[in-house]
Amino acid sequence: MRVLIVKVSSLGDIIHTLPAVTDAQRAHRNLVFDWVVEENFVEVPSWHPAVENVIPIAIRRWRRNIVKTYLNHEFRSFKRSLQGVHYDLVIDAQGLIKSGMVSRLSKGLTIGLSNRTIREPMATLFYNKVYSVPWTVHAVDRIRQLFARALSYEYDKDHIDYGIDVSRIKGKIESSDQKSVVFLHGTTWDTKHWPEYYWRHLAHIATKAGYRVNLPWGNSIERQRANFIGLDNDNVVVLDKQSLSGLASHIQQSQGVIAVDTGLGHMAAALAKPAVSLYGPTDPGLSGTFGRNQLHLNSNLNCAPCVRKICGYFGPGVTDEFRNQSFAVTPPCFATQKPETVWQQFEKLVENQ
Repeated sequence: MRVLIVKVSSLGDIIHTLPAVTDAQRAHRNLVFDWVVEENFVEVPSWHPAVENVIPIAIRRWRRNIVKTYLNHEFRSFKRSLQGVHYDLVIDAQGLIKSGMVSRLSKGLTIGLSNRTIREPMATLFYNKVYSVPWTVHAVDRIRQLFARALSYEYDKDHIDYGIDVSRIKGKIESSDQKSVVFLHGTTWDTKHWPEYYWRHLAHIATKAGYRVNLPWGNSIERQRANFIGLDNDNVVVLDKQSLSGLASHIQQSQGVIAVDTGLGHMAAALAKPAVSLYGPTDPGLSGTFGRNQLHLNSNLNCAPCVRKICGYFGPGVTDEFRNQSFAVTPPCFATQKPETVWQQFEKLVENQ
């Protein structure tokens, strides 16, 4: 039986789908998956042994210049790849109009979540069959329920396995006997950024405790932040720009991760690595890192979580001090998550894993 998964983005959402693939493979040993995913994330589905073919799509790039996409025949090439196989089932695990359209382009019975339980209800127009799954459960379990109902099996809700075969991760890094921790400091919203001075202070605490701190980055702003975090600290390494496999290798060989609310944080959960994740304006309840060795530190400021991309705080300014230098804590909801507390929680998590 061959099933097509349509889950094109984002990184966290793609990783959230992996446990459902593991469940399905355990229930039906003859099951094989293909997966349509954004070109920037093609490495991730290939880490799961039940996924045979990964079909890249470039919606984000195509929509910037639709005419160019049409003229260079790129979309038609994608369509031929998609329609080259008749699938027994096509599962839209995303529930967006764009993923619904991709599902309908394929050849097979298309299923997805009902219009009352997805972000863009019009996506259901592209499905042959829908299933209702409550909004109140975590995203990982919503997808597990969808797969289980579509493929008629039961799963153990208390057991989670992302199913990653680490031998499939192609990143190569030099081995070291020194303990290491990965700081995932980059994220999308401005309001989800932990203050730079807190990261720098945390790096000093970590290196004093005998750790090497690895700092990945994805763009010039993140690289500048990484350089600032590592100032005057020889045990902080600003990594070269990494592929997803390269970053996964660094996480796999580390003692653990400290992260803001970012898709990369879910990679640590998928690899079952201890991770302390910092949540200020967002709530991890329905979409936070999920699995073993995961700790969420939430703000206790009275306006958090606001789930806003622009901070709406109008209270008194919040300041802190690092090495006799005063700085504003922005956004102020992170003032409740001091570097000393974060490191204590991380060490406790690593010790108890």
